Amino acid sequence: MSHVITQNCCKDASCVPACPVDCIRPAHPRDRTAPTDMLFIDPDTCIDCGACMEECPVDAIYYDEDLPAELEIFRDINARYFARHPLEPSVPQRPDDHDGVDRGALRVAIVGAGPAACYAAAALMRTDGVEIDVYDRLPTPFGLIRAGVAPDHQHTKSVVDIFARMLGDKRVACHFNVEVGRDVTHDDLASHHHAVIYAVGAARSRRLEIAGEDLPGSHPAADFVGWYNGHPEHSGHTFDLSCERAVIVGNGNVALDAARVLLLPTEDLATTDIAQHALDALARSSIREVVLLGRRGPRHGAYSVGEFAALEHLPGIDIVVEADETGSSPDDDIATALKLELAHRCARRAPTPGNKRIVFRYNVSPTEIVGSGHATGVVIGAADGTSETLTTRLILRSIGYRGTPIPALPFDEDSGVIPNDGGRVLDDAGAPVAGVYVTGWIKRGPRGVIGSNRACAEETVERLWQDFDRGLLSRPLPDRGAIGQLLSTRGAERVGWEQWRTIDAEERRRGSAAKRPRVKFVDVAEMLAEARK
Repeated sequence: MSHVITQNCCKDASCVPACPVDCIRPAHPRDRTAPTDMLFIDPDTCIDCGACMEECPVDAIYYDEDLPAELEIFRDINARYFARHPLEPSVPQRPDDHDGVDRGALRVAIVGAGPAACYAAAALMRTDGVEIDVYDRLPTPFGLIRAGVAPDHQHTKSVVDIFARMLGDKRVACHFNVEVGRDVTHDDLASHHHAVIYAVGAARSRRLEIAGEDLPGSHPAADFVGWYNGHPEHSGHTFDLSCERAVIVGNGNVALDAARVLLLPTEDLATTDIAQHALDALARSSIREVVLLGRRGPRHGAYSVGEFAALEHLPGIDIVVEADETGSSPDDDIATALKLELAHRCARRAPTPGNKRIVFRYNVSPTEIVGSGHATGVVIGAADGTSETLTTRLILRSIGYRGTPIPALPFDEDSGVIPNDGGRVLDDAGAPVAGVYVTGWIKRGPRGVIGSNRACAEETVERLWQDFDRGLLSRPLPDRGAIGQLLSTRGAERVGWEQWRTIDAEERRRGSAAKRPRVKFVDVAEMLAEARK
């Protein structure tokens, strides 16, 4: 019996160093030789010790014989990865840790409290003496894990347990509900810290740039995701769920998340941390079909293998693939070959009468959203020049995200990121900006899964240590408490770690009463009122 890595894999590689026989691949998060959205265990080498299970932060690893029925496909997926990529000695997972520094020698501000920020803090905290201040514009930490991961992926959200231990460390000071540009400036941060790392993500949705895109009923998928996850800036949105069909432009994992949430039985969603207003609205929904539009064929589907495979086990939902070109070739990488096999199987399966449907349409692009005063349909064009109109009152665009410029920092409008060299911010002339760094999506663009941020953050921290060792970050600073005094004079209501724990405890208490993981606050004023108790 061996172990199997399954759908929830966050790819942060915590399990890799725990394996005594080095049989987990890709072993280094920066390995590009076999790009995948998850890790794999070689069944022929695994010695069944269970060490990887103990280290996995999202409970994605199972004993072979204990796999639930809906995850049995991953036994084959793990084995086939190593059939294509035989096990070889791995490269080192990370460079040696930096020697400890004197207290006060390195104080770092990290802007953002999502996965990229937390992995950056974790990399810095491996060195004794480093002081870290974490800033986030919301009163709540964890970024897209709280406000982006779909509610039916509760195991994925459990990675916050690791981040919570780190943010609660005495070397870390949390300044939540503090926004750069509103409460504090970049110059303020630079004058109170030796280095500033921006881990602010990519909040803007890319546009389709077609007629009718701004009609009511046409929304960025990010608005819908924020709405059902209870993000304070999105909780007030409304979505027309009165029609039987919704159309999602795009077929990445966010699109699949939205499709599932629209169609899952509300009794299943009611056991999650979905926002109550979303649960109430979805209980009244008439939607029975979600159509996902992809401009290329199934070979180029943007979804991960794990997320696509999991769709087959959704209760009462048929997966319909409208495509002919589902055959794989010997040159396909393992992820592409598996996606095509899954698509081929779905394309051949007969629908079940009475079931809801997720329909994958490939090689089509939206050309116009039609309607008078409200969207009533989307016109799609095919590669052969034909077009048709899909009737719907709910259209979500899920074609990617873009970063937002930060005052006083350079920004590349074409790519939507802050220009950088391995995380070291570059000015308009291509020269490094002293003491300023980026990690996560604002550094590399909106690519990868949660664990992809670990390697990204470690690369950035490597650059920071290089600059530290060259003496580029050494300068006298005000006392550490001076930034808190500055925030107070500006009227900022800072939420520290203990105040967040008060909010967290009340959400969990309300969740327990409703037999749910938590019932979220969705209003900042209510969060702050709870934090003051």
